[in-house]
Amino acid sequence: MLIALAVVVTIVAVVFTFQRKLVYFPSPGPLPSADEVLPGGRDVRLVTADGLMLDGWHFELPDAPVTVVVFPGNGGNREGRVSLARALTSRGLSVLLFDYRGYGGNPGLPSEEGLTFDARAALDLIDGPVVYFGESLGAAVAAELATFRAPKGMVLRSPFTSLAAAGSHHYPWLPVKMLLQDKYPVVERVSSLDVPTVVLLGTRDSIVPPAQSREVATAARARLIEIDGADHNDEVLLSGPQVIDAVLSVS
Repeated sequence: MLIALAVVVTIVAVVFTFQRKLVYFPSPGPLPSADEVLPGGRDVRLVTADGLMLDGWHFELPDAPVTVVVFPGNGGNREGRVSLARALTSRGLSVLLFDYRGYGGNPGLPSEEGLTFDARAALDLIDGPVVYFGESLGAAVAAELATFRAPKGMVLRSPFTSLAAAGSHHYPWLPVKMLLQDKYPVVERVSSLDVPTVVLLGTRDSIVPPAQSREVATAARARLIEIDGADHNDEVLLSGPQVIDAVLSVS
């Protein structure tokens, strides 16, 4: 009995200590320049409130009605979102792709507070109307930012209700809510917003339960689009036609 208890306590202590390594999976740089990725792209630098300088790519069209600011999920870097930028610019929208701290060769370590600073720094680069596109963890970042500065519209792709709820789904034997340092209370935040919002989900999402995304849609009073058979990281949920149409509908 004492040995079993000691094992549990040890596991909990390890998870608490290294929890952010279980949440954030950054891919490092170096990355190509923006104009190598898409013609006309421009390398930009974000300066955060806590003094970090983060790199991004701005694909700016002169007559675009809005700029779509893309808030990535917890893995990879901005290079993995190029297909989204390509699809949106081909439909006449400007796009800002950037990496959070610790991603894409950027300095710093990711955390909820840090990603909040990063998102607000991204807005400093944009003049004029914006649309937020948040994928998975990025949906939580976008929802928080919308409470600070409301966008013209918002698209949340595969959002969870809170990080604790998502974590509990994968680790039901751990006291996730008690252990987590980063909370990301998405439902709480979108409930207070008055922003035209679309929520997209894949019906076979193996990372974020579709029921959680539906709950976010209800709380946000959002239009819900369900992509039948799609899993969390399928390309159709990144730059498929339903995703692009959703962004256009709030632009």
